[in-house]
Amino acid sequence: MSSEAASTSTSGLAAGGDILSKLNTAKELKEKGDKAFQEGRLKDALASYHQSILYLSGLDKNALQKALGQPIPEPPPIEAVDQAAQEKPKTEVDILQEKIYSNMSQCHLSNQNWKRAVETADKALSYNPKNRKALFRKAKAQGELGYFEKAEKILEDLIKDAEPTEKDACQKELDRLRAIDKERERAHNQKLKGFLNKEKINLGAD
Repeated sequence: MSSEAASTSTSGLAAGGDILSKLNTAKELKEKGDKAFQEGRLKDALASYHQSILYLSGLDKNALQKALGQPIPEPPPIEAVDQAAQEKPKTEVDILQEKIYSNMSQCHLSNQNWKRAVETADKALSYNPKNRKALFRKAKAQGELGYFEKAEKILEDLIKDAEPTEKDACQKELDRLRAIDKERERAHNQKLKGFLNKEKINLGAD
């Protein structure tokens, strides 16, 4: 082997090692975030998840596949691009990011930061549109934001093919949101009725 080829091979190994090191660091940070969440330290959990995402976002997925000794997916034919966009093979980085964003959504729910809960759930769903935890968390946050129809649709779809325990949780959340929606509608109608009565009084005062 020539010195040039040897140098290229060595640098390639070094780069692969650096990639794997970053991946392992990202995994450790995720685990740290999981532990913090379980202990109720939401701020620490979100900080660790965010750091993990930063490490994962900077990784070249093809280089990582190569470093892991896994095949690099071939680009799909032009006519299959749309289908591939929906069914593209996921790398280990994709799977980790999906889980982290879904966990971040739960943290934001616990903090009652509904908008961020929806945003992070959507990021998890961009990696896997069928992630049931992310869908449930998105629906819960949307309901709190007042988007009852959107939340209701997600929960009804989840209930259709849910396991018994999950089905109960979804049904309870659906019932809760419907009760909130009904109460808000009642309060709105009461307020509107009071306003109309006041207008009648004002008209009669002349």
